[in-house]
Amino acid sequence: MIPLFKHYPLLSERLPYVSLGGFPTPVRKLDRLAKDAGINQLYIKRDDLSGRVYGGNKMRKLEFILGHALHSGIKEVLTFGFMGANHALATAVTSQQVGLGSISMMMPEPQLLYARSNLLMTYYCGAELHHQLNKQLLILATAYQLILHKMKNGRLPLFISGRSTSPLGVTGFVNAVFELKEQVMAGEIPEPDYIYVAKGSGGTTAGLMLGIKTAKLKSRVVSVSANNEKTFNVRKVCQLYDKTALLLHSLDPSFPRFECSDENLDIRYNFVGRGYACPTEEGLKAMSLMEKNEGIKLDSTYTGKAFACLLDDAGKGYLRDKVVLFWNTYNSRDFSGVIATVDYHRLPRGFHRYFERDGQPSGH
Repeated sequence: MIPLFKHYPLLSERLPYVSLGGFPTPVRKLDRLAKDAGINQLYIKRDDLSGRVYGGNKMRKLEFILGHALHSGIKEVLTFGFMGANHALATAVTSQQVGLGSISMMMPEPQLLYARSNLLMTYYCGAELHHQLNKQLLILATAYQLILHKMKNGRLPLFISGRSTSPLGVTGFVNAVFELKEQVMAGEIPEPDYIYVAKGSGGTTAGLMLGIKTAKLKSRVVSVSANNEKTFNVRKVCQLYDKTALLLHSLDPSFPRFECSDENLDIRYNFVGRGYACPTEEGLKAMSLMEKNEGIKLDSTYTGKAFACLLDDAGKGYLRDKVVLFWNTYNSRDFSGVIATVDYHRLPRGFHRYFERDGQPSGH
């Protein structure tokens, strides 16, 4: 039984769930890196190892989202995002794992090398791929595919919003905090003073905050945004927090009915750089330090920037006598051997140009 259900057994009867990942993910002390950073106690939560085929933070969210789909008798799920999005890949991997069809609606992505690998793996996992040039066309094409699949299968696919951001998805990280609390109780890690985590749409942040409040931990979440404040702001994180708390309370009245307070939010926007998916000098340096000292890879869009924030705070002396946990939401599973067998010509024609330069193949 998952940690959340141990504390709230009624949720196990009323909240559909399907096991997808390898949990609990390990916590590890980063002694070498801590010494360089000037932190006495630095740990990492290895959610990059959350899945056997593919890791990262999406696995926790999809356990509840796909659990709902299976419980409802839904046969397919549909999601959207940029070409090669981590969310689309995670959805394809896990949908195949539980026998659901997966439909991915995609727009162009500037980071081609990164996107190519994810796109090939998404295709390998059986996802139905569709490509549109802009958001307006994507919306129209998505509506068309929803209707088409309803006519074919007698019901609509489950629509999964980008990055699995919904109260069901957020619940995955409420459960994650109860998992962390068990690791604290077992002596694997002292109770953290600070938890640093990358922030996209805010679901992981909201889940960690609600879980900490419910589990009665003292930890404070430092959420490092990969987007500017106007795109994904404090209000949206609070909305996710409140809606998730309301959902869980409605299913099990013993679950506390908490409300989000702006005072509890610590969201950093000063590590975004030029914008989403644009690498920063600080982020690249943080990535290099993590890999050199601990052999763990981060990415330049999310986790590299989040870890750069942690190092910056450490450099200012804020973390010297604190227990600090870095929650790694990136995937570290290597699927390069799998995609080496996939010819990009098998993908829908609209994707071919992303694998070619001046008419020459790029390696796949």
